[in-house]
Amino acid sequence: MSTLGLGHDVVHLPSFADQLADEASGFEAATFTAGERASVAPSGPRRTESLAARFAAKEALIKAWSAARFGRPPAIAAADLREIEVVVDGWGRPSLVLHGVVGREVQRLADEAPVHAQVSLSHDGPVASAVVILVADDARDLRISS
Repeated sequence: MSTLGLGHDVVHLPSFADQLADEASGFEAATFTAGERASVAPSGPRRTESLAARFAAKEALIKAWSAARFGRPPAIAAADLREIEVVVDGWGRPSLVLHGVVGREVQRLADEAPVHAQVSLSHDGPVASAVVILVADDARDLRISS
C-alpha cells in the first residue's frame, strides 16, 4: 500500500452543540447523511459527540485529499459533506464511504489502484477528533515471504 495523504481535525464540542441546536441553519441535514443521523443517539451529549467526531472525519478526509494533491489546484471548488459518509460495522469500528463527485475525484489520486480511507474517531472532554489516512493498493509494493 502507498500512503497518499494524511488529515486530522479537531472539533470543539460546546460550539458544535450550539451549531446543531440552531435548527434554522440546516447544518445537520446539509452535513450528514440520513444513515449517519440514524446511527447515533437520538438526542443528548452522546449524539453531539458522535456527530462531532463524524464531522471531524469529513474535514480530515478533505485535508488528506488536499495533502495528496500538494502542488496541484483543488479537484473541485467545494465538497458536499454528505458525499463523505462515516459508517460503522457491527462492533462500532468506523470506516468512510465516499459517494458522488468526491468519491470519483478521490479515486483519481491513484490511477488504477483502489483508494481506501482509514479513519480513527475520538472524543474526550470538550473535543472530538478524527484522523484519516488515504492509501492506495499498489501490487508493486506487495511483499510475500515464504
